[in-house]
Amino acid sequence: MRESFDVTTLVLVGLAVFVLWKLWSVLGARTGNEKPPYDPFAKSIAKQEASGDPLPLPGNVVQLPGVGEETSLNQNDNNAERWKAFAEPGSRVWMGLDEIAKADTGFVASSFLSGAKKAYELIVTAFAAGDRKGLKNLLVKDVYDSFFSALAARESRGEKVEMTFVSLDDAKIEDAQFRIPMAQISVRFLAKLISATRSKDGTIIDGSADKIVDMVDIWTFARDIGSRDPNWKLIATETGH
Repeated sequence: MRESFDVTTLVLVGLAVFVLWKLWSVLGARTGNEKPPYDPFAKSIAKQEASGDPLPLPGNVVQLPGVGEETSLNQNDNNAERWKAFAEPGSRVWMGLDEIAKADTGFVASSFLSGAKKAYELIVTAFAAGDRKGLKNLLVKDVYDSFFSALAARESRGEKVEMTFVSLDDAKIEDAQFRIPMAQISVRFLAKLISATRSKDGTIIDGSADKIVDMVDIWTFARDIGSRDPNWKLIATETGH
């Protein structure tokens, strides 16, 4: 009986050790150096609070809609009023938004536009401040290279820009289209800024230190619907009229 008990015990212990080893191999051992759960906003907010620098918008140019918004959108797929606040029925923009929503069921126009407004202010502010890091995650490579070259040229001349973002008065979807796998949305922004460029000796060579100017820009954002990456990025800019 004693020998039988010992054999059984050894078998059970062996099974327990094997199960624990399998769990460890799947879950991994904690070392105290694990990265926290991914939060695209927490790092930037903490950095801004610590340094006072403009808040860069990470990866996500446009904040993705929440579950509640997605459900609401899906429940109103047949609602003829769904794009009423953003486009004329039957227009190119209306049809483009329809195509994007069919390809991406999580797309919500109001959330996109809200995020685009934030992105516009952040990019304009980052460019004025020469904040390359703040720009890099918001732009596709070609646009970033263009911004980078403009910043390098400005710095080589010893010039600095003083800019105050006064207000964003309007943001309207100008165009929307879906060409597999890319969704593209152009937004017309109407903003007010105070901007002055100073030369190396501090003389204002462009703009004004106290005059508010109206800005009209049309920016195009894009996202690969077929990708698991949820990010929208700026792919083109032009001055509006």
